[in-house]
Amino acid sequence: MNRIDAMRPDGPGFGALAVGVRTLTMVHPARRDVLRGGVRDRLLRVEHWYPAVAGGGAEYRTLLRDGRREVVLHGRAGRGAEALGGDYPLVILSHGFPGNRILLGHFGEFLASQGYRVASVDHEESTYGDAAYLGGKGFPSTLVNRAADTGFVAAELGGDYAIIGYSMGGYGALVAGGASLSVKAREWAADEGFALPGREVPPRLKAILPIGPWGRQRDFWDAAGMAELAVPMFLMAGSEDHVSDYSAMRQIWAEARGERHLLTFHGAGHNAAAPIPAPIEAWERSDHLSFVPFDHYADAVWDTVRMNNIAQGYALWFLDRHLKGAVTNAPPAPVGTSLEPAR
Repeated sequence: MNRIDAMRPDGPGFGALAVGVRTLTMVHPARRDVLRGGVRDRLLRVEHWYPAVAGGGAEYRTLLRDGRREVVLHGRAGRGAEALGGDYPLVILSHGFPGNRILLGHFGEFLASQGYRVASVDHEESTYGDAAYLGGKGFPSTLVNRAADTGFVAAELGGDYAIIGYSMGGYGALVAGGASLSVKAREWAADEGFALPGREVPPRLKAILPIGPWGRQRDFWDAAGMAELAVPMFLMAGSEDHVSDYSAMRQIWAEARGERHLLTFHGAGHNAAAPIPAPIEAWERSDHLSFVPFDHYADAVWDTVRMNNIAQGYALWFLDRHLKGAVTNAPPAPVGTSLEPAR
């Protein structure tokens, strides 16, 4: 059925609020063009979920991982539904490289039903469609623009906010949260002809939730830079992640200061918790990829819906704590996972 709203009986359950969704187009003006030189406006499409008067059965027309085949996904939100009155905090979703604004869509509908506004960004030059014609050439743009993209979208929508970022989105969340990039990373970027962003923590950013964050395994941070992280962090990782490297992600958790948590999905790889279930079309081979698209979404050991539901539950607890002032204990770690606090 290609659904993004699957919820198992042992999951946290949707909230009482109906959900609406709109697709927004934002223009971040006069940004440095990392790939071509000069300056240009940066186009950001955003899927925006919010508490609504009534829900519906939204369709999400998006591209498969190959960047060419269109697929239709389904959820519970009402497309263009009237917003429910109230002051709701904001959560920004930031996809991987490549990815798109629907890849973390299960967080969008779930969190909106619990009283959040959720904005998921298509990071230009880092989406499936961009990857189809840019190849890996969009990577410098990803390194430079992630934190700027999320900060701009947050400022446009207003309010206190948190970031949930997957893989390169996790990198961007850490940069936004104040983890200073290393001298080694800056020297590498300079040799490649571009400059990495400096440290500038948005004042209304209250927490980050990096999932499988990329960068520490390439020494993009060192211990001193990671110690400058300025907001609470809930990090999720698979113990068999060989892309971002599990041991490197444990370094992120260990080297940060202040409140921080590490949720480990034992036996899971890089796709732990973040991607939606693989669309049925992803089970078929694509002429444009060297692998079956299914491998981009699924895990070799874990059921995707189970991981999504666990991640949703912990995200809700952590966001309620830092955006709504809730004082409750963390849920107990489900079988197959472990939860470690700061130590």
